[in-house]
Amino acid sequence: MKKIILSIDGMTCSACSNGLEKYLNKQKGIINANVNLVMANASIEYDEKQLNQEKIEEFVKQAGFKSLGEFKEIKFEDKSKKEKIKLIIFTILAILLMYISMGHMANLPIPEIINPHMNSINYAIALLILTIIFIGYGFDILKNGYKNLIHKTPNMDTLVTIGVISSFLYSIYGTYMIIKGKQMDLYFESSAIVIYFIKLGRYIDGISKDKTKEAISKLVKITPETAVIKQDGIEKQVTIDEISKGDIVISKPGERIAVDGEIILGKAHLDESFITGESKPVSKEIGNKIIAGSINYDGYLEYKAERIGKESTISEIVKLVVEASNTKAPIAKIADKVSGYFVPAVILIAIISFLIYLILGNQFNIALNTFVTILVIACPCSLGLATPLAIVVSEGLCASKGILVKKSEILENAQKADTIVFDKTGTLTYGKLKIAKILNYSDIEDKKILQIVGSIESKGTHPIGKAFTDYIKENNIEMIKVEEFENISGLGITGKIETSQFIIGNAKILQKYKIENPYIKDEEELASEGNSVIYVAKENKILALIGVNDIIREDTKQIIEKLNKNNIQTIMLTGDNKQTAEKIAKEIGITKIIANVLPSEKAKIIKELKEENKFVIMCGDGINDSPALANAHIGISINSGTDIAMDSSDVILTSNNLASIYSLMNISKKTIKIIKQNLFWAFFYNCLMIPIAIGVLKPIGISINPMIASIAMVFSSITVILNTLRLKNTIKD
Repeated sequence: MKKIILSIDGMTCSACSNGLEKYLNKQKGIINANVNLVMANASIEYDEKQLNQEKIEEFVKQAGFKSLGEFKEIKFEDKSKKEKIKLIIFTILAILLMYISMGHMANLPIPEIINPHMNSINYAIALLILTIIFIGYGFDILKNGYKNLIHKTPNMDTLVTIGVISSFLYSIYGTYMIIKGKQMDLYFESSAIVIYFIKLGRYIDGISKDKTKEAISKLVKITPETAVIKQDGIEKQVTIDEISKGDIVISKPGERIAVDGEIILGKAHLDESFITGESKPVSKEIGNKIIAGSINYDGYLEYKAERIGKESTISEIVKLVVEASNTKAPIAKIADKVSGYFVPAVILIAIISFLIYLILGNQFNIALNTFVTILVIACPCSLGLATPLAIVVSEGLCASKGILVKKSEILENAQKADTIVFDKTGTLTYGKLKIAKILNYSDIEDKKILQIVGSIESKGTHPIGKAFTDYIKENNIEMIKVEEFENISGLGITGKIETSQFIIGNAKILQKYKIENPYIKDEEELASEGNSVIYVAKENKILALIGVNDIIREDTKQIIEKLNKNNIQTIMLTGDNKQTAEKIAKEIGITKIIANVLPSEKAKIIKELKEENKFVIMCGDGINDSPALANAHIGISINSGTDIAMDSSDVILTSNNLASIYSLMNISKKTIKIIKQNLFWAFFYNCLMIPIAIGVLKPIGISINPMIASIAMVFSSITVILNTLRLKNTIKD
């Protein structure tokens, strides 16, 4: 299976995106397709044995749209000066058209040459010419409407096209009859003004929708366009695209880091807030990884380029955010389903109303006017924007706070959580362990034992191992050659040095290798002091017990307290011993502890909690906790920005800040509230306006025409957009 994101041109409303999505999902070889109206792209999973990009783009074309190729960047509405001038010109023409067509009704002075009472033919021809100009202005709308009707994916443009063409053709017939000497009503202004307001609405919509993408766009624009590289001792300025892996890049104070890399010379404080959400500068030195877009505050750095282009952290984050925006939250599927049937239903209602008006003896022009009004007023723009706009804003907000959400359904479901399970090491604690105490039962020196342990631990990835590798680096101890290294999940590690096998891990690893353990009381004593306890054995004999201390994250106590206050159960789930777990849990306020568990057992416990009808969030380090993260309703990993691509959880906290969990739940709650408001107003608008357009309230003197309908349609979309933008201001941590 392969995945591709294509940029799509020609989508104007939810009926477009829904129609394309349905069409793509019907095609053989496409496993799943999600189309995003706001981001104007399609995320497609397909069988690469049956399809390629070219064939998929052909499917898009067959559905009546155009593929602009693989998604590379977030597109923004191009509000050029030329377009603004065009809009101003057509605003003047719209006023002129309205003045000519309706000025006589208000007793305004009309030149005799185009006065309908004195020169009706000139009057009709003037309106015809102006309307033809507007038809040209809105030709893209009419073309899309026709195309989508032919491809059986009717959309908003289809409704407008049918309405506009109907009014226009009837008015041409009326003009012909006026030339013949008969008196006829004309509806040229309806056709022209509907097009004008649709164009005006889209112009405003485009600007407003771009505001919903601002948070994501900041990520796109975070990296500099040029950088300085060092070649043969000479500095050379190049564009970002010219940097290759392995190049030595220079960064001076005040500059942004150009690409992901590793520092080989210098020291500086870097601002990584765009990734982590943490405004405090981070100290970086030789050997540290740095991320493109970081601001160098105060030092000269030389770093080796490692991840460029699509591989960079920023590119991965933008891709994750865009992919998440393309997934469908359950609540979005309701609107999609309704939108799929809405346009055909509106066309049917308009036709039935038209026929009923004629059957009841009304004039043809009145029936036509009602027909056009229903089509225009029922355009499903607001309905289609209700959910995707809110999802895009929320995704951007989350990204700006160091929360990467991989599926939009998480934004709907996070608010439901009533149980949060935390791993201990590297999650509730920093995972920056230090050796606190060593109990040596052998004739080997402490330093030699630590050298052996550090050398073997250097082959593994567990946070505890870093305490030993850091010790070796800090004390300039030479590494020993290790062979036959093996990681035993949840228990520890083994390795051979020279001819001896060394076994390092918790008490359970001794049971696996059937090693007698006479030091249980010593382990308990070390654990009671808050240490994680590591056994070191050579062959079948225990050499030492090592106590390793960790530091609790500074924000841990506050977030646990906040969660407890909100009646959310917090659980510590750890492979460490019970005494150490209890000491840390007591300090931070967690009351339920499940200790001495293997990774596979963690997953089992998560399943058991779910069976108790609890909505479970699991928060871990994303490596040893993978099974548990995968089994939770929502898996959240604490991870550094550079590990994003390797992570398999639903949410990544690039800030490594547990307070972000509460922020996610808060954003989720507010997002769903906004979506529900949007859907209510969209449904309410159509439920209210369609009957008025049909003429239900005519007996009490309330009626509307196509021009008012087009204004109302624009207003409904703007209402949804403005309500969605409130998300930016209402979400507080």
